[in-house]
Amino acid sequence: MRKIFLITLTFLLILSFSAIAHADEIKIGACIYRFNDAFMLRFRNAMSAESEKLGAKIEIVDGRDDPTTQNEQIDNFITAGVNVLIINPVDRMAAQPMIDKAKAANIPVVFINREPTEEMLASYEKAYYIGAKAEESGTEAGELIAEYFKAHPEADKNHDGKLQFVLLKGQNGHQDMILRSKYSVEAIKNAGIEPVELASAIANWDKLQAMQIMNAFTMALGPENIEAVIANNDEMALGAIEALKNSDYNKGDKDFYIPVVGVDANASALDAMDKGEMLGTVLNDADNQGTAAVRLANALASGKDIKAIGYEITDNKYIWIPYQKVTRGENK
Repeated sequence: MRKIFLITLTFLLILSFSAIAHADEIKIGACIYRFNDAFMLRFRNAMSAESEKLGAKIEIVDGRDDPTTQNEQIDNFITAGVNVLIINPVDRMAAQPMIDKAKAANIPVVFINREPTEEMLASYEKAYYIGAKAEESGTEAGELIAEYFKAHPEADKNHDGKLQFVLLKGQNGHQDMILRSKYSVEAIKNAGIEPVELASAIANWDKLQAMQIMNAFTMALGPENIEAVIANNDEMALGAIEALKNSDYNKGDKDFYIPVVGVDANASALDAMDKGEMLGTVLNDADNQGTAAVRLANALASGKDIKAIGYEITDNKYIWIPYQKVTRGENK
């Protein structure tokens, strides 16, 4: 009886130790919704750099914006025996099957950038989310426009005291699109300015789509009647600027300028701001989000205290990275 007890105890100890990987053995499988996204490129670079620093191995795959492809990649990672998953879902509302797969394999899963519902995350104690609160970015983008409108009376082109704007939205159904759109307009209202939406359209976070849509807006409305452009991200803001240039706006002449704001603070947006083509942006801190994702994944895989990774964890589920307004030169 004593011999059987010792054998059982030894077996359980082996199992418990094998469930916790050493740093140089940790394998992280990371699924990105698509690689040709400027923001997610920064995210990927941050994850790779932090993994190297911690000595963990990370494999990052391109979901090509296809749910079927991404689900196959998750299956492959689980079969390959990764210690933890990092997932940027193509469709955040389809995250539950991903969570169920991870739970069945007893693999922790860290979602990034696209937030599953609270109920989904609650269904698995080892499911987490890292991102930024989209309502903050919308509020700050709207405040940038309101501040400019108040500081520049000439921005009110028809002198009616109202702000006529167009809105370029991200992906349909994406929580960032919904909240950034809503809160940017509310921020303008809260600043005491009446916003008037002239037009809006889905441009899927894409520069080319935004340029084509903005070209259509300027032809239909006339650029002289547009007093601001609010874009849910920088790529769409940059596309809008290219379209405005086609109408000889935002090329350096203050009499032919329409303030454009975006979100992300990517390098191209900062360059456009330095040239006076773009009013401002809101920093969506991909570096800190990517770093936090790998630190959390590493701690989960190695059995370390997740509260000691250098980022505050709320409700034992979430790490929130704050946004920050970015302006340049005389636009401040």
